[in-house]
Amino acid sequence: MTGSHAGLFGELFVDREMADAISDRALLHGMLGFEAMLARALEAESVAPQGTADAIAGQCDPDFYDIAELGRAATLAGNPAIPLVKALTARVAAVAPEQAKWVHFGATSQDVIDTALALKLKDIFYLFEARLTGIAALLEGLIESFGSAEIPGRTRMQSAIPITAGDRIRVWLAGVNQALETLEGVRNQNLILSLAGAAGTAEKYGPKIGNVRATLAQSLGLTVPGYVPHAARGRIADLGGWLSRVTGALGKIGQDVALMAQNELGEIGLSGGGGSSAMPHKQNPVRAEVLVSLARFNATQVAALHQSLIHEQERSGAAWTLEWMLLPQMVIAAGASTRLAAELLGSVERLGEG
Repeated sequence: MTGSHAGLFGELFVDREMADAISDRALLHGMLGFEAMLARALEAESVAPQGTADAIAGQCDPDFYDIAELGRAATLAGNPAIPLVKALTARVAAVAPEQAKWVHFGATSQDVIDTALALKLKDIFYLFEARLTGIAALLEGLIESFGSAEIPGRTRMQSAIPITAGDRIRVWLAGVNQALETLEGVRNQNLILSLAGAAGTAEKYGPKIGNVRATLAQSLGLTVPGYVPHAARGRIADLGGWLSRVTGALGKIGQDVALMAQNELGEIGLSGGGGSSAMPHKQNPVRAEVLVSLARFNATQVAALHQSLIHEQERSGAAWTLEWMLLPQMVIAAGASTRLAAELLGSVERLGEG
C-alpha cells in the first residue's frame, strides 16, 4: 500500500511524485548516467582511448532498454546492473567493437546502483526541502491567524493549565524545522560517488583512481567519500532515521489534530475529511489519522534498515538487498506524509473551542 500504485486505497499512503523519483525508471536513468559519465572520465584521464566516451554514451539512452526484460534477467543475476551492463556492452559492440571493453571498466554492480541511488536522492531531497519549507510556512500562518486562541494544555492526556493554540503550534513547527535543519547533513552524507571496484580496492585504475573519481564525481554533481562505501552503510541508516524524523514530526501534528477534533473537545475545525459507512453524520479526521499511521510505519522500518549495517566482509548481497526493499517504501511514506500534512494544515478553519 506504500507502493507507486494507489489502487483501492487511493492516495492515502502514496505520493506519486516521490514514487516517480525513487522508481525503477529513475534507477535505470541513474545507472546509465553513471556508465556514460564513467566512460567520459576514463577518456578524460587517458585510461581509455579517444572515442570511448561518445561510443558508450551514445548507447545510454534509457529508451533503448526494456525494464521488464532487465527485471527478468535480474531475477537470475541478483541485481539489475548485471543485465544492464551486458545489454549496454552488446549495443556498444555492435557499433564500436573496439570500445566495448571499456564499458563499466573497473566498476562493480554496487558502484552503479549506489551511485544511481545518490543521483535519485538529489531530486528527492529537493522535494522534501521544498515541501517541509511549505509546511513550516503554513504553520506560521496558523500561528498568525489563530495563535492567540486559548485552549486547555494537557500533559499525559490530562488537563493541565490553559495555553494558547500558538503554544501548541510552535511545538509542531519546531519538529518541522528540526527536520529541515538536519536535512543538509543527511544530503551531504548520501550524495556521494561509489567507485571502489569488486572488493573496494579499485585496483584496475592504478594510480589514476583519484583523478578518475574526482572527474566522475564532478560530472555527476556528487562528492568523493573519504572511505570505501560498499560495506560502510551509516549514511543509509541515517537517511532512514531522517525519513522517520520527518514522518514522526508530521505524525505528532496528526495525533494532536485528531485529538483536538474529538466531538467532546471541538478545539479545531477542519474542512473536508472522511465519512463513515455506518454513521453519515460523522466527519473523521482522516488526514490526521494517516499521518500517525505513516509515522508508525516508518518508525518500524528504521529498525529493519539498521540491519543493513551488518555487511559481511567487503560486500554483502543480503544486507544490500534489504535496503532495496525498505528505502523506497520509506521515501514514499515520508512523501505522502508531507503531502497530507500540507493538505491538513490548509484545511484548518478554526482553532480554539467553537
